[in-house]
Amino acid sequence: MNAKPLAGRRIVLTRASDQNSELHAKLAALGAEVIELPLIRVSKSVKNDDLAEVFPELGGYDWIAFTSPNGVKYYFEEFFRVFADIRSLGLIRIACVGEATARAIKALHLDVECQPATATAEALAAALIATGSLDHAKVLVVTGNQNRETLVTKLEEARAIVDTLQVYQTEKNDLSADAAAKDFRALGADAILFASSSAVQSFADQAAALQLAKDAHRPLAGSIGPQTSETMKKIGLPVDFIAKEPGLDALVAATVKVLGTTGK
Repeated sequence: MNAKPLAGRRIVLTRASDQNSELHAKLAALGAEVIELPLIRVSKSVKNDDLAEVFPELGGYDWIAFTSPNGVKYYFEEFFRVFADIRSLGLIRIACVGEATARAIKALHLDVECQPATATAEALAAALIATGSLDHAKVLVVTGNQNRETLVTKLEEARAIVDTLQVYQTEKNDLSADAAAKDFRALGADAILFASSSAVQSFADQAAALQLAKDAHRPLAGSIGPQTSETMKKIGLPVDFIAKEPGLDALVAATVKVLGTTGK
């Protein structure tokens, strides 16, 4: 019996390179051989004109909402470039989606006043609406270039006044000459994990560069949540397993459930 349930399993990660460390460590600790295929890259993307509109008005916002750690990272890079004191945030309350986003906020010694149990935009909107504080409230939603409009739409339907501020962009990362992609093409894997719709789309766009050899092991495809699963289905990629709830721990648990070898 092997004490590590993923011992001998090859598992592919598709997140951006600088976002893989936590998931990589969790899987490796369970015995997996982890292959990183960073199908996307994330970088700062913010317009000074947008900052010039938002930052002078920070004191007028009731809520600021973050939907990813990237938003926290790049928003506060710009914030501290302009302001010397965290108190320049004023009395704004902070809402976020997901544990990783909450940790990024708490690392700045800030409190999260609204975080839904389920890490989706829909759940965040419902949680904010449930506070009873949105009627004519001003809300700043920090976004990337591929964020859905769901959160903004639902908040506006609840009579909030919503502004958005894009601070980062997600782009396809070309893997045609990548060594890990060559290894994947030759050997395949037991599973490939998708944690975003943008990674799924990049996988589809780069199908030729990721085409498996005839005798390569074809991986099961795992999804972190409903939105990612929907994109997988749209491009014709089977959803072999899905996290019970959106989040890295749940994705790891789903992977272990499908591939675990303990006791075998």
